[in-house]
Amino acid sequence: MLKPISVQLYSLREEAKNDFVGVLKKVADIGYKGVEPAGFWDLEPAEFKKIVEDLGMEIYSAHSPWARPDSLDVAMEQANILDLKTIVCGYGANDFVDMDAIKRTAETTNKMQEVLAKNGFTLFQHNHDFEFARIDGKLKYETYFELCPEVKVQMDCFWSTNFGAEDAVEMLKKFSDRTILMHIKDGLLKQKKQEQKLKDGILDRKIELRALGTGELDIKSLIEAMPEQVSTVTVELDYCNIDMFEAIEISYKYMTENGFLAGNK
Repeated sequence: MLKPISVQLYSLREEAKNDFVGVLKKVADIGYKGVEPAGFWDLEPAEFKKIVEDLGMEIYSAHSPWARPDSLDVAMEQANILDLKTIVCGYGANDFVDMDAIKRTAETTNKMQEVLAKNGFTLFQHNHDFEFARIDGKLKYETYFELCPEVKVQMDCFWSTNFGAEDAVEMLKKFSDRTILMHIKDGLLKQKKQEQKLKDGILDRKIELRALGTGELDIKSLIEAMPEQVSTVTVELDYCNIDMFEAIEISYKYMTENGFLAGNK
């Protein structure tokens, strides 16, 4: 049975500034089965949920709420409103810069995981590229998860290549036991790594990304290697070389017409 296709709404953040409800309607019209919010703009979480469901879509996962040590109560409250039992966390490059940083980050994560687990939530982590760099030949993420045995993974398969240094399929297989969600973007794998800058708390790379099926990521093999417990595969394009709505529609058609994922159309 095919897994449902979702879209990370961060991809459409510029369009959402003017008409977030209109964005949701266009996503539903394309055929996406689900959305993953990254902020609610001018909507309350309950209002957002109702609009999504009235449009025939689901919320399989969310990047709002986001787990932080000082805001877990709010994160759990919002997750309950969205009827989610999963809550996301993630970090910046400095949190994985060396072994001491990895240990500190793991300690923070474990403390959050313990609180969330006691309240019935599963903590999962979203990656970028820097977790897949290596120290003395060993993946930073591998070391980190040895210190965080209970945390699950939302595997961003494009970033897991660390700009072509690693194989995305092998990375998915390596962390398959704990992967419950997947993000897929596409582009050229061996782009020059830009200096990372923080813009509104978000890593800003400005590299070229492309609609799914028009880049170099081996998407077919990733779908074939997808762990059974993955609930949805989410399209996310931080940026794109073409109009974002066009890219989101091309990506939907590529994933559904090739029989990789199930949509509503």
